Amino acid sequence: MKMTKGVSKEDKKMLNSIFWRSFTVFAGNPGVTKAGADGFLYSMIPALSRYYKKDETKLKDAMVRHTTWYNITENLGTFAMGVVAAMEKENSEKEDFDTTSISAIKTSLMGPLSGIGDSIFWGVVRVIAAGVGISLAANGSILGPIMFLLIYNIPSIICRYYMTYMGYTLGSTFIERLYNSGAMKIVTKCASILGLVMVGAMTASNVTFKTILKIPVKNADAVSIQTYLDAIFVGIVPL
Repeated sequence: MKMTKGVSKEDKKMLNSIFWRSFTVFAGNPGVTKAGADGFLYSMIPALSRYYKKDETKLKDAMVRHTTWYNITENLGTFAMGVVAAMEKENSEKEDFDTTSISAIKTSLMGPLSGIGDSIFWGVVRVIAAGVGISLAANGSILGPIMFLLIYNIPSIICRYYMTYMGYTLGSTFIERLYNSGAMKIVTKCASILGLVMVGAMTASNVTFKTILKIPVKNADAVSIQTYLDAIFVGIVPL
């Protein structure tokens, strides 16, 4: 709430529009040449049309500027949109503003934001959601797919919304602070570790495989290999 408190009504209207449009970034089949460039430009139209409504030349330049390759994990990509909106506003107010810095900042955000986003949302949240959903679906419950969608999308949408405002209000200095403090590496590393733990836990819970091999013993019951494998490590065969 603090993040949106100092934002004007006009800014809120613009940022909310960017937020809703951001869901179309990778819609359709954009291909590898531009990835989500067209979707990014479509998302930024509310800001560009607002700041350059009196300067058609700058509007055209801005639109061309954002047709270059763009690819950030969707859940965090709105941060870059907020940063770009803030920089485009700066450019509309200053004649000597270096527009190449806008593309440079956007490009520099792709790696670190995707690293964090992929680790957290693809490596952790999605795995947890799938684990819960699969467990329910395996028992024939309709809640399986519903819970999967809710567990994954609720934090995703909340993050996407506030990241739009964070990017606009804090700007590019936010990422710079994370790098300078060393927090970026810590966040990425912890998220990766947690993701691997969740993948392991999901495998152990949902993948079941037991060997039927037995060693025949004369005048006695056959010895089951699985019994000894369980004594060593339960779930060692799926592992």
